[in-house]
Amino acid sequence: MPKMNYSIIIPVYNRPDEVEELLASLCTQTCHDFDVHIVEDGSDIPCREVCDRYADRLDIHYYVKENGGPGAARNYGAARAEGDYLIVLDSDVVVPPGYLAAISEELQREPADAFGGPDCAHPDFSPVQKAISYAMTSFFTTGGIRGGSSSPLGGKRGGALDKFYPRSFNMGVSRTLWNELGGFRQMRFGEDIDFSIRIFKAGARCHLFPEAWVWHKRRTDFHKFFRQVRNSGLARINLHLLHPGSLKLVHTLPALFTIGCALLAIPFLFGLLLAVLGLIGSTEPGCNMNLVVALFGASVMLVALSPLLLYSLLILIDSSVRNRSLWVGILSVPASFIQLLGYGSGFLSAAWHRLVLKHKGEGFDGNEQLYK
Repeated sequence: MPKMNYSIIIPVYNRPDEVEELLASLCTQTCHDFDVHIVEDGSDIPCREVCDRYADRLDIHYYVKENGGPGAARNYGAARAEGDYLIVLDSDVVVPPGYLAAISEELQREPADAFGGPDCAHPDFSPVQKAISYAMTSFFTTGGIRGGSSSPLGGKRGGALDKFYPRSFNMGVSRTLWNELGGFRQMRFGEDIDFSIRIFKAGARCHLFPEAWVWHKRRTDFHKFFRQVRNSGLARINLHLLHPGSLKLVHTLPALFTIGCALLAIPFLFGLLLAVLGLIGSTEPGCNMNLVVALFGASVMLVALSPLLLYSLLILIDSSVRNRSLWVGILSVPASFIQLLGYGSGFLSAAWHRLVLKHKGEGFDGNEQLYK
């Protein structure tokens, strides 16, 4: 059997419906020189039947292994793949028809040992999914580091605050480089950024391919989204300890935002206390001074909230325009706060335990169930 140009590696854990959508989108590719490797990582709800339905349309290979996490599952699939390039996708993405063709064009134009592409929200995604996608890709929340300065749908989204690191939801690596680096490490969180850092340290040619974008469903509710971004914050400190010098200013911004919110809460609560006491006292005859105290307390509350209100207005306007939906813009406000506070709280927690208390950190224990 001749070697394929691309082998697509997809780790799966209890997500047959997502696999169905991804495989359906792979059937629409205008470039057909690829095979697909589905790695069932100890799932209770397998996707074998889904894969069997696409066996006559795709060169698909299905494997089952004990649960070991997404990094180990990707390594398992890569060891059995034959492509010149290994393309790693998460099971919750959908690819447009020109995805592989865009990669081929980019590689012909600018050869690379590794590459990655941006992500965006599909028009059919729910408003919450679109809001979460905005929170993860907007320059005003993540500094544009998840896709460079080019929007996946055209136009500019502003300059990024750090260079682009390929992420495991949309990442390609040459077979030669994969073998040289040994694939993903067994880490609980941040294994894809660790891999990207090692790619750059190896001196490999690593590029952002703006046109090789995917639709990324991400989490479907804010609670799951908070856990996801908090884990990313935890991972950043572990990555700093693994790779000194990898921690940049942009990675600390959510932590600074979280500290800022905590500091603003002090005058806000003080103003609230004054307002409540003033209102209680103003019910008595001849207590104009208490009314003044209540108004002063309300003013303090407003001043404390004003930076966050202005930021919320910025998010509301930007997301509403980008998504052409006021409702998505409204939902993007809590999504953006969850992204920043979740990541920031995880970052601060890991910094306290790892850097101050010198505890062993979350992220290196390979014996836990890793898909949440």
